Parts: sequence; C-alpha cells; structure tokens
Amino acid sequence: MERACPGRRERDPGIHSAGEVVRAALRRLLYCLCFLLPPALHGAETPTPPAVTLANIWHGDSDPTGYWLSEKLDGVRGYWDGKQLLTRGGTVINAPAWFTAGWPDQPLDGELWAGRGRFAEAVSTVRSQVPDDTAWKRMHYMLFDLPGHPGPFTERVPALKAVVARIGQPWVQMIPQIPATTAADVKRRLRLVVKGGGEGLVLHKGDAPYRPGRSDDLLKVKPYLDAEAKVLAHVPGQGKYSGLLGALQVESEDGRRFKLGTGFSDADRRNPPPVGAWVTYRYRDLTSSGLPRFASYLRVRADREEVQGR
Repeated sequence: MERACPGRRERDPGIHSAGEVVRAALRRLLYCLCFLLPPALHGAETPTPPAVTLANIWHGDSDPTGYWLSEKLDGVRGYWDGKQLLTRGGTVINAPAWFTAGWPDQPLDGELWAGRGRFAEAVSTVRSQVPDDTAWKRMHYMLFDLPGHPGPFTERVPALKAVVARIGQPWVQMIPQIPATTAADVKRRLRLVVKGGGEGLVLHKGDAPYRPGRSDDLLKVKPYLDAEAKVLAHVPGQGKYSGLLGALQVESEDGRRFKLGTGFSDADRRNPPPVGAWVTYRYRDLTSSGLPRFASYLRVRADREEVQGR
C-alpha cells in the first residue's frame, strides 16, 4: 500500500490548476468570438468599390445628337456584381433575399428608387442593416446599364431590355431611353420632368463602351449645377443657430476648400453630416479662382460613404 508523503496533498483528478482553468476559459472565449464577431473583424475582406461610370455636366450648349436621353432618378446608386448589391463606395446593401432572387450572375447598374420626392425614404431603406420588408416593397431597382456588355450603349439598351424581361420582377425595371435630338428638345423635356417633381435628365453617348470613371460619355442635365465635396469640419452656429451647425467646411473633388452655410433644414443643423461624409451641393457658377458661387447644401451622398450616382 502506497503511503502519502508528509505535507503532500493528493490531487483530485476533477480539480485543475489555476493556469489550466484560465487557459480553458480563453479557449472557450476565442471559440465564441470566431462565431459572434462580424466577418470584417476576423479576416473577411471588404468588397472593392465597383468601377462605375460617372457623369459630367451638360451646360446646354453642346449638340446632344448621338446621345440617349433618360430621366435622372433621385435614388441610391446600386451595383449588382452578380452576387450582391453594392453601393458606389463598395458597401454591401442588405436587401431582402426575395428582392434579388433570380437575378443574373452578370453585373447590373441602376438606381434603388422609392419614387419622385422620396429620396430620404430610399436612403433610409438602403442603409438599414436589417432589411425592412415593408420598406423594400416600396423600392424599385431601375436599371440604366450593363457593365459587363462589350458593346456600345446603343447595343446595351436592347440587351438590358432583354435582361429585365428575363428577370420578370415588377420591382426591376429599365429606365426608358430615347434618342436625343436637339438641345432645345432636351431643355423642354427637362422643364417637364422638373415640373413633375423629377430631379433632371441624363445624356448617354450612344457609341460609348461602359467606361469606368468620369467622362462626357455620361452627362447630367439639371436646372442648376451641382457637385460633391467631403466634409472636413463643422463650423458652430451663432445667433439663432447657437448650439447648432452654422456651416460645413468642405473640400471639393479637385481639392478646393470652402464653406456651405445655406440649404440646411433644422434637422440637418441638429444632426449634421459627419466629418468624412460626402455631400452634394448646388451652385450657380464658378468664380475665376474655380470656387463655386452661391453654393448651397443639398444632401448627403448616401452611396459614396467615406471611400468614394450617376
């Protein structure tokens, strides 16, 4: 019979050392974290921003012959990469599964649109992390291009019509495209669209391939000029705006810095666009130094985020 050594305590096989207990707890914690943390926090790659076409401005003095004309919808740019919907900045849009069910594996470019005058509703729906079926049932995916098609826009128009027909979903439609004729006719149609509550028009060059980046292949037609700028700082308000936003210090895409002090609602002043956000502003024209004259805040670019419509 084995005798215990004086002063020695026999170890119970069910009792672990403090170090072993800690190590076991850490293993359990790491196991849980692998399943609970968002993918971006344990190695998943963030989607790359899609290479999309971007529009210049039509100033009304160039011949639109050879272009196609369509309405510019006031929504959120949505790029279907064949598997998921992305914003222009590359953020995944959490649309309900039924919304994208049966879509092709080829890229699609369009606008997620809730209707004229309902831009804020479209933004709220698209940015929600948990898709709201009721809200998404009011949304449409309005297509205007086929990024993967090798032909010019004139060939992509009928090809896009065929894609929409194959999808066969009432919320997936093609924005009507008509051949542009004269500058006078473009201006006439612009007046009609704006009178009806629309934002403007788009001219798309018929012989242009799908060319990522900003060029004259795509031209915005609006009753005012607009552009985008990045928010650098919030300028405190004074007087009746004390305690609220007074102005936004912004930087344009070409590096010019200026302030936007008008165009804000009371809600905007209470909760202004964050530093780093991109905003759209309208203006009359440019000064000799290239700064916008009478610049006024319009809205946040919901599809651009910190990293990067038609």
